[in-house]
Amino acid sequence: MHIQTSGTTIHVKQQGDGDLALVFLHYWGGSSRTWDGVACELKRRYRIIATDHRGWGESGAPEHGYALADLANDAEEVIEALSPSRYVVVGHSMGGKVAQLLASRRPAGLQGLVLVAPSPPSPMALADEQRAAMTAAYDSRESIEWVLDHVLTAKPLAPELREQVIADSLRGAPQAKAAWPNAAMLEDITANVASIDVPVLVIAGERDQVDRVETLQHELLPRLHGARLHVLPDTGHLSPLEAPYELASVIEAFVRER
Repeated sequence: MHIQTSGTTIHVKQQGDGDLALVFLHYWGGSSRTWDGVACELKRRYRIIATDHRGWGESGAPEHGYALADLANDAEEVIEALSPSRYVVVGHSMGGKVAQLLASRRPAGLQGLVLVAPSPPSPMALADEQRAAMTAAYDSRESIEWVLDHVLTAKPLAPELREQVIADSLRGAPQAKAAWPNAAMLEDITANVASIDVPVLVIAGERDQVDRVETLQHELLPRLHGARLHVLPDTGHLSPLEAPYELASVIEAFVRER
């Protein structure tokens, strides 16, 4: 399914059924199918709505408009179009920062927020050479494999999931690839997140090298009143692919309270 937003066309994968919807936002380099393993465990009880951010997957790729507000606007308009009466937003990494901004707007029907290995609301400081390397990380199969093996995961992915990551990363539009490390990552939404008024669960990978547990404890948790932290053992940054069953179980335990 494709939904026209004010800025582009967003691809949405829907499955499952239930009174409560789970809206999934993926990481920089991923797509809606990043969540397939998690969704498989949850679709029997919940309505699953997973989107491709603009510039990724099967969504449109406008030349401009990759700020956090643009991505949050797309997600909000998709939710409005699909009209779930009650929903929880689940955001991973870049999608986690987008989810924070979306939740800060206090949209109608939002029951909770799950942040999976989220980028914190404060700007992420990187040296120029690190930022340049990150910008080029998805330029080729070889560069993606290096990042996958040395940065993104703590344990090997199944061959089919490895190929999925490579394909999704290669498919991203150049402007979408460049926008996160050079702009959106640097945005400061610390003032915005103070407005979040729903329960928040933060799920971190014990061995995450991108958004480390210590970083989240320092930069995120103090800014989210009452937020809870759950650490997945022996897991890296790509927990939806590395530990989908464990992640789904933690998400469901939180969602059952809503």
